[in-house]
Amino acid sequence: MATLFRSHGHSVIVTLRKAILVALTAVAAAAPEIGYSLPDPSTRGGLEAADFVPILRDDRVHEDDGRYNFDIETGDGITASESGSPDGPEGAIVASGKYSYTAPDGSLIEVTYVANEDGFQPEGDHLPVAPEFPHEIPEFVLRQIAKAAEEDALAAAETRDAAPSQLYQRPQ
Repeated sequence: MATLFRSHGHSVIVTLRKAILVALTAVAAAAPEIGYSLPDPSTRGGLEAADFVPILRDDRVHEDDGRYNFDIETGDGITASESGSPDGPEGAIVASGKYSYTAPDGSLIEVTYVANEDGFQPEGDHLPVAPEFPHEIPEFVLRQIAKAAEEDALAAAETRDAAPSQLYQRPQ
């Protein structure tokens, strides 16, 4: 009987192993493919994915005292130039520069910037500009501010008029 169980048990284990292998194969085949595909070159302003873009100019200078500048231009119209020095607080780098490129819609994007202790401060015609303050405050906002002030004054008056709490400093 023990021999029968061993041979029968062995076939059950082999069958279970085969079933698990088939199940794992099915799960792997059904899993979505994960990977990276190259973007459509037609969305890159006419450049093919294999196009070579030459560097037309690459001038870099780095001084011993920390000052630097660079000037770069590529064959597809990208330009960038920057100069900087450790003139910021505690020797932090202060930089200014500009860069330009052609957007996918064909428009020329030009950005000038300063980067210092106040952060990166870009300027360009394509960047949104906040309205100057003070600007006109809408009437409904003024009404909300007035109502909030009235409610605050009413709550403060109720607090002043209320008798002191008798629970304060009562032994427990």
